Amino acid sequence: MELTTEQDAILRTVREFVDKDVLPNVAKYDRADEFPQPLYEQMVEMGLFGMTIPEEHGGLGLDLMTYALVVAELSRGWISLSGIMNTHFMAAWMIQNFGTAEQKRSLLPLMATAELRAAYSMTEPGAGSDVQSIRTTAKRTEDDGWQIDGQKMWSTNGLRSSMIMLLAVTDASANPRHKGMTAFIVRKEPNVQHQPGLTIPPNLKKLGYKGVETTELVFDGYRVPADAVLGGEAGIGQGFKYFMAAVELGRVNVAARAVGVARCAFEQAIRYAQERQTFGRKIAQHQAIQMKLAQMGTQIRAAELLTFDAARRKASGERADLEAGMAKLYATEAAEFCAIEAMRIHGGYGYSQEYMVERLYRDAPLLILGEGTNEIQQLLIARRLLELHAV
Repeated sequence: MELTTEQDAILRTVREFVDKDVLPNVAKYDRADEFPQPLYEQMVEMGLFGMTIPEEHGGLGLDLMTYALVVAELSRGWISLSGIMNTHFMAAWMIQNFGTAEQKRSLLPLMATAELRAAYSMTEPGAGSDVQSIRTTAKRTEDDGWQIDGQKMWSTNGLRSSMIMLLAVTDASANPRHKGMTAFIVRKEPNVQHQPGLTIPPNLKKLGYKGVETTELVFDGYRVPADAVLGGEAGIGQGFKYFMAAVELGRVNVAARAVGVARCAFEQAIRYAQERQTFGRKIAQHQAIQMKLAQMGTQIRAAELLTFDAARRKASGERADLEAGMAKLYATEAAEFCAIEAMRIHGGYGYSQEYMVERLYRDAPLLILGEGTNEIQQLLIARRLLELHAV
């Protein structure tokens, strides 16, 4: 794939940031499960949080393809960095595509500079893949605002964000149920665990994906004004559609993250294979290792092509649910495969914290689960294929 001059310049900058500032420091943040404030500040300075926000609103106005390329490069360093950006990106995209003129005018410029950081909240304790089962409600108040009640789970950036893009039930009698759901732009105080109507418990402990907070959000009579509805009055009952459109975008993001993880695993493996010696020669000369490297390289190439094709289609406005689902499914499985193969190539050292492949092994499974499990992806892919090949 040929890059434009602009894409090449942006990727060079991000690659230099990853090689110089991320890879040498990621281990300390990962082991302490510490938010990487200096790295975050550099990302803000580079304008990464406003990459896809239009120039008229203070962003860089770049397309989804460029965003996917950047995400893959950041994830080569650490997927948590792309996680810090992803929910913000999805919320900004929803406002840009479904928001009112006033919502765009007032929010997007602040989001472009990361002065306003966004979380994205859809999942609940009893509703993951089955989004239509959510129970969080939003009810009209006497002053024409809304009161939100319910519990959300797995909210990335839930604590540090000052805005949450939230899906809630506004008409429990709607049939089908998804027509009674609405998207809300919920403003809150950042870094405050207890505020009137909202409690954010301590971070959920995770196997990997460290350094970025993953929280619950407990709403109990939380009040938001009338203009918190994404899209205004016309947006009431449209929330499910808005969120699903963003999830399709998120699947491209997850696929790009997987490409980055797989690339990193391959780079570590092929370097180590040319340094480590057994039985009097470098292990890269052993056919068993060569076959592992061949499979890794082939899967990475296929994942790249699927991911960037999905990004191109989505950026052009074409329907891309099939391509995004295939990219997410294949790339994330490839990332896990490459992570474990890199560990096998490293042998016992791969299991130690001396080398970064143990972190990749912990991070990769997140991608199989995020933005819809890969089991769900297969069902969605099959459903679309049956539509295309109906007899």
